[in-house]
Amino acid sequence: MQQRDETAVMRDETRVLYNETCPVCRFEIDSYAKQARAANLPIRFETLGQAAVWGLTPDQAARRLHVISQGKLLSGIPAFQALWQAMPRWRWLARLTALPIVQPLACAVYDHVLAPVLYRAHLRRQSKRG
Repeated sequence: MQQRDETAVMRDETRVLYNETCPVCRFEIDSYAKQARAANLPIRFETLGQAAVWGLTPDQAARRLHVISQGKLLSGIPAFQALWQAMPRWRWLARLTALPIVQPLACAVYDHVLAPVLYRAHLRRQSKRG
């Protein structure tokens, strides 16, 4: 019985994989994490060091936000939507970005502008450390 309860909790839990070395990403995710803790939401936030557990390389994980929700691995805008849906104060944004006209635009901006800019900044930070 205990194992079944733990499996149900894991399935209901939303897991977020993010690039903690990115100041923009860290600021945003820290805000979500603070809200999730305050509301005791079943959301776990994990950093790039956990990428292999997710079946991703650290480089793949650094390219965009990843979320596991209801057992499915999501990335990009669908990942954000799953995270926002799991947070009562952000559900409106999940619904807004899911609208038929808004979703393709949001995906295009994230996929072709925001994620690449943040990833290139990540690579620059990595090369300075190297």
